[in-house]
Amino acid sequence: MAALLTPELLRRLEQFQLLAARRARSSARGERRSRARGQSVEFADYRSYAHGDDFRYLDWNLYGRLERLFVKLYEEERELPVRIFLDASESMTFGVPPKFDFARQVAAAIGYVALCGFDRVSVIPIADCGLRIADSGRGAADAPLPESAIRNPQSAIRSALRSVRGRKSAMSFLQNLASLTAGGPADLNVTLRRGAFEARQAGVALVLSDFLDAAGYEAGLTALVGRGFQVSAVQILAPEELDPLTYGDLRLVDSETGGVQEVTFGRYRLKAYQQTVQNFIQRLREFCQPRGLRFFSVRSDASLEKLLLQQLREAEVWG
Repeated sequence: MAALLTPELLRRLEQFQLLAARRARSSARGERRSRARGQSVEFADYRSYAHGDDFRYLDWNLYGRLERLFVKLYEEERELPVRIFLDASESMTFGVPPKFDFARQVAAAIGYVALCGFDRVSVIPIADCGLRIADSGRGAADAPLPESAIRNPQSAIRSALRSVRGRKSAMSFLQNLASLTAGGPADLNVTLRRGAFEARQAGVALVLSDFLDAAGYEAGLTALVGRGFQVSAVQILAPEELDPLTYGDLRLVDSETGGVQEVTFGRYRLKAYQQTVQNFIQRLREFCQPRGLRFFSVRSDASLEKLLLQQLREAEVWG
């Protein structure tokens, strides 16, 4: 099993931290500033002394000036929930290299950075695998695997990826992600909406897909935004989808539904086809940008380092 990320790239990713515009609201302790008040080293505010308050947190300098007792308040550090929606449908196996391989690498990088920052990571495959994956708010090791997961190795892998926390879990996270396979149909809107509503707390959401779903993507992405997630959408298309090299009378078979379509595709239609693809990408971009979603469109043969170390950084996904 080949590693998704090189050791050199992992070392460079360790310098990054996911940037969240909204403060973390999770109840679990982590390394994110939150609105909760606790005993971290980050000063937040003062409040008047009340009977029973700890004398260690009194500000005696302020008492010397105002002759009133005030207690120092500090910001509690909380973890940031990170949900990665990974398209694992049959269509993602298309292309050289396959779109799913590139998507797993991006998911691995985002997850690794989050785990190094002690955030909680949930990978939610977008595919009809017969296993409902929910965020239980606990580590994967805290709950027994369902019987279906024991019988099906892929179900066990998906269960192990549903809630992961801590840098010590990073290597097993990467190994499980590398073992994940794609196949079967998917409903993008249903998975995104379910993932939004099942989350106990909103956080960062990353959607990795080709977005080639006949039912669209609007309802699912809207649900994530409405739930309060900070969303980044990464569209991954194969080189053959952008610049097809096969011409003539073709019999096209939908890899997910099995639907058949016979077409005649001549070289003279190439420009019209390419314009249709670009229009689709532009519609997705125009849907995302006004709603505050970060949008990226990449080829499956693109430079992974350029996307991770340049594009995501310039878009302030991390820094």
